[in-house]
Amino acid sequence: MTTAPVSDLAIVQGPLDWDEFTARYWDRRPVLIKALHPAPFELREVFAAAALATRPPGSYLMPPNAQFAVGRFQQSEPANWFPRAEDGTFDGYRQRLDAELAAFSKERRYALVVHAFHAFHAGQWERERAFFEPLWERTGLPLSGAITTLFHGSYEHTPVGVHKDRFATFLFALEGRKRMRFWRERPWTEPVTTVLDYRPHLAASFTAEPEPGDLLYWPADYYHVGESVDATAATSVNVGVPREAHRAVYDVDDLLLGKAPDAMVDPDAGLVRLPAATAPLSVPEPPTDGALPEALEQTLRVFQEYGDPDRMRDRVASVSLRNWSASGLCPAPPPEVPQPLDDGTAVRARARVLYEPADGALLCAANGHVLRTTLTRQQVEPLLRRLAEREPVLVGELTAGLPPAARPEARRLLEALESFRALTREALQP
Repeated sequence: MTTAPVSDLAIVQGPLDWDEFTARYWDRRPVLIKALHPAPFELREVFAAAALATRPPGSYLMPPNAQFAVGRFQQSEPANWFPRAEDGTFDGYRQRLDAELAAFSKERRYALVVHAFHAFHAGQWERERAFFEPLWERTGLPLSGAITTLFHGSYEHTPVGVHKDRFATFLFALEGRKRMRFWRERPWTEPVTTVLDYRPHLAASFTAEPEPGDLLYWPADYYHVGESVDATAATSVNVGVPREAHRAVYDVDDLLLGKAPDAMVDPDAGLVRLPAATAPLSVPEPPTDGALPEALEQTLRVFQEYGDPDRMRDRVASVSLRNWSASGLCPAPPPEVPQPLDDGTAVRARARVLYEPADGALLCAANGHVLRTTLTRQQVEPLLRRLAEREPVLVGELTAGLPPAARPEARRLLEALESFRALTREALQP
């Protein structure tokens, strides 16, 4: 007789208590938090972000941060698989997709996965950052940043099958019914990292079924797979926090190249983004003057640039400010187009502004974006202190204490901070 496994899952009623969470569940066991409120994700915004994130770069090119599968088969061309703004909602998307699938295959189940999801909607990103900041205060900011992934579809199970991530995962259930199945230890003995057919191992597993509005958390050391409870589509957003197998290459990549959405899909992808040599790698005959072939000279110049101590100090300060101001959620949504500010415009702070001297200038950062300014620290600090009071203030008042020659640069700084969504315009009360 087979004994059913004892479930490690705890079930608690919201709201979320971060002190209790870190003491009882963080890196320890899965927990299902019912009726989470407030939650950082709203279904309407999630759909809008999904439609923006999955726009194909060309007729035959898949979006670099998105995957789509019909049944178990990954699709290699965008076709009409991805959501569009005119679909309006996930319901509208599903109705259109049903017709596409009926003409394409007998298989009606599908899976849409979108990586680096937090980069595609500013309001959603801001709420996600605010949601996790209490956790970072208790556990520390993730060194290589958290990742955000959208899962939507009626797929039978997660396309990769049973697997284990290097991330502790927070699953925010938004619509539909979804089951997560867990194993405390690897359930197979074969020398593979994932298993698609896991039916022989069901007896050793336990499950959780988050409903819309619930939050499910599990530590990085649990093997798991997502399953459809029925044939209808479900939508969830997962936030992964790196906890295992951290590799220094992720940090070097981030330092040298920055963090782009494609690197959030595959952290190793950034390693191929160094500038390519344009000169031919082969030459008719070797140089006789001891010089390197031009292709190697180009490559050497690239790495010599990273060997400049001043440049690297500047780069380290910039990366650090970006990560701290984004609370680890990089890449942040792109800034808005800067708009002119005059002396009679009142502004109010919306987010903290960090700053750090670097190579004879000052780096200022907010919401994951960094600006270099020629203003001195002594000039910027009073301005930022006044903004930090969170009361509306006229731009002219903010810059009045500066030398006249520095005021245009201060206005440029304020315009950039507004484009970073760290400032907002506000009418003064009469």
